[in-house]
Amino acid sequence: MLHDELARARGALEAASVLDDVNERRRQSAVPVRDVTYYAERVRTAQLMPVPTSNDVIAFGHTVTFARDDGRTQTFRIVGEDEANPAQASISHGSPVAIALIGKSVGDVVQLGQRELEILSISW
Repeated sequence: MLHDELARARGALEAASVLDDVNERRRQSAVPVRDVTYYAERVRTAQLMPVPTSNDVIAFGHTVTFARDDGRTQTFRIVGEDEANPAQASISHGSPVAIALIGKSVGDVVQLGQRELEILSISW
């Protein structure tokens, strides 16, 4: 995803650089310059994480299903910041839910503020 976004930003910057009007070129280049800088640094500092070796304890990369104390059941995969999208069932390893879950096992009950989460399954 980071590589795709970097390529998109570079393409937009190249498209802006061929404009004849200097003011329009500067205006059209502002966002792509920012994005190229941002995504180039994210790609440079990204760390690939190994696939979890067991499903005994929740770790980065696991998909976790848990029951909330209000009766809802939810499933999320714990991913990096750039991959997180709760609407698509992925949460950042730095989110409060992930922080509460990491290191726990199936059957554990986790306190999250005023709520409790019971871990139902762990997979990868």
